[in-house]
Amino acid sequence: MWDNLNVHLAADLTASAEADTDLLQIFHLPAHAPEPNPVEGIRSLLERSIANFIVADLAGPTWIIKRKPKKIQYRPHLINGCLKQTGLPLGPG
Repeated sequence: MWDNLNVHLAADLTASAEADTDLLQIFHLPAHAPEPNPVEGIRSLLERSIANFIVADLAGPTWIIKRKPKKIQYRPHLINGCLKQTGLPLGPG
């Protein structure tokens, strides 16, 4: 899924993606589209962890930023929830 980030609009990347249409299916999204973008759900989970954390030193937030994605990775129900909220069809197309 591509939003309008300037990197996604670069000619090199676009040409590469067009050459690999048998491997890739690209969905273009508006610049900010939380509904069809599962990354927004994951980011929300991460932001909640950071928002409720009292910072004593730089090691604390660094620990959360490294550890929380790993915890999410091993909780498939969280990832499935983020995918389900998009409303996009899941599975082979």
